[in-house]
Amino acid sequence: MDIRHARPADHPAIKNAIPRWWAGSRTQEQARELSLLVPPLFLQHFGSTSWIAQEKGALAGFLIGFHSADHDEQAYIHFVGVDPAHRGHGVARHLYELFFAQAREAGRNTVKAITSPRNTGSISYHLALGFEPQSGDKEVAGLPVHTDYDGPGQDRICFVRRLA
Repeated sequence: MDIRHARPADHPAIKNAIPRWWAGSRTQEQARELSLLVPPLFLQHFGSTSWIAQEKGALAGFLIGFHSADHDEQAYIHFVGVDPAHRGHGVARHLYELFFAQAREAGRNTVKAITSPRNTGSISYHLALGFEPQSGDKEVAGLPVHTDYDGPGQDRICFVRRLA
């Protein structure tokens, strides 16, 4: 598996992978809409803090993240995906660990991420990686949730992980 920083030329592969990789958990339209969360600007402006995993030249996983411009102590993971054929082999964990190490080296001491209260796989994964949910304005399944965080009806769980 080859791991490298993201670059703008990776955008078509990411955009095309998202609907395929999430097809089992969403309608075709929902999966297409999900791909809109990774516009080219993330690769144009945050490629040096984002990561690509490739197997034999094909996209196997990606992590889109950045260091906050307004909060010198924070970094943020925006979107992560792993090809279903490569899940369970440590690809995502490796990408997260690279991001954590790079953030730590840049003087960041916290990493933030969000997910939907319905995305139980993402919730479990973030908790297993040491992320902690931040207090919200209501609870869903025992977890704090921020109502309408991403717009009307778009509740989110906000996570934070402290870097040692």
